[in-house]
Amino acid sequence: MHSSFDPAYPLACCRDGSPEPNAMRQLFARLERAWRERAVVLKAASFAMIGVVNAAVDLAVFLAAYDIAGVPLVPANVLAWLVAVSFSYVMNTYITFGPESGRTLRLRDYFAFVLSGVAGVTATTITLVVLSHYVSVLAAKLLSIIVSFVVNFSLSHFVVFRRRPAGKSLD
Repeated sequence: MHSSFDPAYPLACCRDGSPEPNAMRQLFARLERAWRERAVVLKAASFAMIGVVNAAVDLAVFLAAYDIAGVPLVPANVLAWLVAVSFSYVMNTYITFGPESGRTLRLRDYFAFVLSGVAGVTATTITLVVLSHYVSVLAAKLLSIIVSFVVNFSLSHFVVFRRRPAGKSLD
């Protein structure tokens, strides 16, 4: 299938920043190419392994803050999430998306990664609430974790750590 789309370049946008009508077609072309190359499978596995370690970091920080330091529930959870998302950003910058990021930490990419995490937790919560009306809460939670993984990985792969055109600044 021949396409004029070059996956090395970000999605085209109009002057007001909104995507051009063919932006979705370009995104699907990226997904198709990534799947064919199977690189996305290896990255997804790396992302998932870092996610498992990240969950342990989240739990450890939460328990230390809540049980040991006596920090109230919500602030302890927010602190744990901030530490965990920061850890995840660093690990994914160096390991999963090292070639795309140049293994360089950038404040702009960090904030984009945090925002993608917020999108993931939003998708998880919506999925959990909606599905809990149709299936058991445990089943809804497990399905919501899958949705969160797909959202977080997709945003990280195609937005936060996307490959930039040669010669274009990564700052």
